[in-house]
Amino acid sequence: MNKIRMMGAPTDVGASRRGASMGPAALRVAELQRGLQQHGLEVVDGGDLAGPANPQQPPVQGLRHLDQVVQWNQTVYAAVEHSLRAGEVPLLMGGDHALAVGSIAAVARHCREQGKDLRVLWLDAHADANTSQSTPTGNIHGMPVACLLGVGPAELTGIGGQVPALQPQQICQVGIRSVDREEKRHLRELGVRVYDMRHIDEHGMRVTMEQALAGIGPDTHLHVSFDVDFLDSALAPGVGTAVPGGPTYREAQLCMEMIADTGRLASLDVMELNPACDVRNQTAELVVDLVESLFGKSTLIRRPEGPY
Repeated sequence: MNKIRMMGAPTDVGASRRGASMGPAALRVAELQRGLQQHGLEVVDGGDLAGPANPQQPPVQGLRHLDQVVQWNQTVYAAVEHSLRAGEVPLLMGGDHALAVGSIAAVARHCREQGKDLRVLWLDAHADANTSQSTPTGNIHGMPVACLLGVGPAELTGIGGQVPALQPQQICQVGIRSVDREEKRHLRELGVRVYDMRHIDEHGMRVTMEQALAGIGPDTHLHVSFDVDFLDSALAPGVGTAVPGGPTYREAQLCMEMIADTGRLASLDVMELNPACDVRNQTAELVVDLVESLFGKSTLIRRPEGPY
């Protein structure tokens, strides 16, 4: 695998609850870099990106902190694009999930230029497909999927130079279990493929991931946008918008290992880790464990034709 470049985006401007800005520091305390290096991976920590502070203002016309969110996403876009051009695997440490607009817009542009088939796996408890009209809060971290699909303020949908940045068939959501009333209708209209927790309950994580990963091939650039609240809140309390009933530890590990088995993971977001809600950094340590699995950690050396 190419060199992995860690980059922090210490902000929570897209959320109403403070604390996600401390996520990059928590991942460093949990020794993410060392965890990946011990598997023979080349990892550099590029430090934290800089952006505007959280002004803690109410929403304006259904959008909270739009100017600040745009500035952060422009910075993230530039950093991720630079990393991809250098032949690296960018690992963005959030920060709230609104930052995925800039990250994925950069990946999408890179794939267009390189002739790659982009696939985005969105691991999350929330669909993040709200608009300024449907949102109950005005928090932009609930809108990045809609923005990437071309629905939202022009300042965000236009990042990357192409609107929409993504087509619906390029994104697949797994683990969804919290969708606002109007957001449900909007999600259907957008045409996003969603494997919610009921689907996982009925079919199991193995079948779900086989379906989510179907069609990935040698020309695929696989981007994973991992919101930590994807995990069950009893397992991972260190998030700002915890939702019960998520994947168990073993289900999450299987999910990550099946992604790693494709050999196509080429960029990653780790979002919404909130140390202010955590217990002794246990969620950050769990995230490091799972990210190691995403990059190939396994119990045994497995063969395609057998169990190991």
